Amino acid sequence: MSPRYQVSGVPAFNDNYIWVLHDQRHAVVVDPGEGFPAIRFLRDQGLALAAILITHHHGDHVGGIEELQQAQSQPVPVYGPRAENIEGVTCLVAEPDTVFIPELEISFQVLDIPGHTAGHIAYRGDGRLFCGDTLFACGCGRVFEGTPVQMAASLDKLAALPENTEVYCAHEYTLSNIAFAKAIEPHNAALLQRASAAAETRRQGLPTVPSTIRLELRTNPFLRCREPSVIQAVLSHTGTQPLDSVAVFAALRQWKNTF
Repeated sequence: MSPRYQVSGVPAFNDNYIWVLHDQRHAVVVDPGEGFPAIRFLRDQGLALAAILITHHHGDHVGGIEELQQAQSQPVPVYGPRAENIEGVTCLVAEPDTVFIPELEISFQVLDIPGHTAGHIAYRGDGRLFCGDTLFACGCGRVFEGTPVQMAASLDKLAALPENTEVYCAHEYTLSNIAFAKAIEPHNAALLQRASAAAETRRQGLPTVPSTIRLELRTNPFLRCREPSVIQAVLSHTGTQPLDSVAVFAALRQWKNTF
């Protein structure tokens, strides 16, 4: 991992995280759904905002852009998905674009990961992945604008990243996601260990994220749609043999929607 900067999670709303990448002088803010928490963090740490990164258009990820910009002495670049119309975004990006932030010497590869929204993107760099609402800790986002085929492909793309990649999702949904995962794979030892660790982490008032691709591959049912145990769970729940991994994903997502 890069020694040049650290990542802090700033709580927003009830369960959002605004990720702030920062060194001793500059900061990049990811998905500021609210302006004030990010502004307060920058002020308290004595940081100058260098850029804003947006993964998708939902209000709890973009609602603070204008307030953040108004708090600056001059506007900063706001990167966001080319396929979505987001007020305040000044630099439209899509795969395979690269975003370079000179103040922090950070480069991010842009990944197209549609499904949750039509143009959802992620930012990958320095062994870290900022993936908005596509991949959650032990879960995934709802399929609002895309299709199960798109969402399954997006998750497959993220699952193929190096296993030591740190996963920075945008919500503290881990315990509820684990409860669903345990209904799918009640005998998954790695999942049971994760459940215990996550529960203790939350008892201490600490965030359960970031995760890693390695941990997600071992415990997240939405990345395990080809595993016999997950396929069997879907068959038992629906009474129908799924035709392929996309059908498994679609059944899991529908199941989770009402879990």
